[in-house]
Parts: sequence; structure tokens; C-alpha cells
Amino acid sequence: MDGGTFSGLGSGAQVDNKVLQTFQKSFVQVQSILDQNRLLINEINQNHESKIPDNLSRNVGLIRELNNNIRRVVDLYADLSTSFAKSIDASSEGDSAGTLRSDGKAGQKRIRPG
Repeated sequence: MDGGTFSGLGSGAQVDNKVLQTFQKSFVQVQSILDQNRLLINEINQNHESKIPDNLSRNVGLIRELNNNIRRVVDLYADLSTSFAKSIDASSEGDSAGTLRSDGKAGQKRIRPG
């Protein structure tokens, strides 16, 4: 992703640095939540194995927190997907809207079926 491009895109479409920073920020948030989930799961498992009533009742709150974290991760990925789609649409608008011929007149790109 150096130089503001996604090499995975066939056309090597340019993606501005703001979009990349947004993706990076979202991925850092997701990773932080996933790290927290790992700790929650470990604590839930320890409480479950201990079979101590107080620990088992504490699991109710921990599982709620885990579920809320999972919802946040899903929301972050949904936002990332939307942002990515919008950035791709914006970078390819010129390609899909038509072309400018050498004589300066607008022409339509021919799209081959298949």
C-alpha cells in the first residue's frame, strides 16, 4: 500500500492518503477490540472451569461485553466495506462515465459482455 495505491486492484487505482489513514485507523480499532475479546474469553473460560458461583455469575456481564465488542467489530467492518466501495467508485468514475476522444468530443466506452 505504499505510495497511495492498492496493488491488489487490477488497474492500480490511486487511493488518496486520507482513505488509507481511515482504513488504518479502523483496522487498529478492530485489532484492539479483538485483543480485548481474547482476554475476555480467557477470563470467561477460567471462571467457567472454576465453577465458583460468583465467577459464574460474573460471566454473564463478561459475555455481554464480548457480544457488544463483536457487534462493534461487525459495524467497523461494515463501515470499512462501505468506505472502500465509495473510494473505488470515486476513483473509477472517469472510467465508467465515458472517455474523451483525441478530437475533444466525448465518447462512450464499449463494454464487452461476458
